[in-house]
Amino acid sequence: MKLLPTPVQAAALEETLQACNQAATWASQVAFEKDIKRNFALREHTYTAVKGRWGLGAQAAQHVIKKTCDAYTTLKANLTAGNLGKPSSKRYRRATEKPIAFRPEGAQPYDDRMLSWQYTQRTVSIWTLSGRMKGVAFTAAPEHLARLALYRKGESDLLFRDGMWFLTATCEVPEAELNTNVTQFLGIDLGIVNIATTSDGQLMAGRRLNRGRLRERTLRQKLQRKNTPPPNGA
Repeated sequence: MKLLPTPVQAAALEETLQACNQAATWASQVAFEKDIKRNFALREHTYTAVKGRWGLGAQAAQHVIKKTCDAYTTLKANLTAGNLGKPSSKRYRRATEKPIAFRPEGAQPYDDRMLSWQYTQRTVSIWTLSGRMKGVAFTAAPEHLARLALYRKGESDLLFRDGMWFLTATCEVPEAELNTNVTQFLGIDLGIVNIATTSDGQLMAGRRLNRGRLRERTLRQKLQRKNTPPPNGA
């Protein structure tokens, strides 16, 4: 959902988001130095300071600490999966040799005690450092608005991106019922020589796609020999 705050509302949102991320960066330093990456354990060492130093409410402080722990959990998963290379690689060392830092305008979680939606009025009431701010307008595509009203559940994230404010809301949409009356099937085998082959014998060679790939590969090779950056960052 795209928020449409007034200048005063936008200033309050910016102040709040930056304070939350400053607090998360500090909590991350504590987690790194003490090697405490679990939510409840880290809360014992940071909760009081996060509330007092940055003026956060109880729920906001808890979300800041949980966000910090979740970031370390994600980092550990990436390290285990090898997504950052081997322990000797620069990427691996950069990720593990210093605490995680949060961008000033990084996303901040909100639960229903901090954020309420008025669907018909298309406004939200949201907690900020300046107090509860009511009547913040939002908009979205018609299908997203309908889905929000029917299926929204759980936390939402406040974020600032490309000069615009957003709330990303979680929706639990029920799955469509399984169609058990199907009598005909079409199998598709994906390949390298042929892009796809169907079970009824139709071949899709993808000649146009392959020609495009060859043209781009040839262009990249020429540019690399000249040490020229490829177009569009490809």
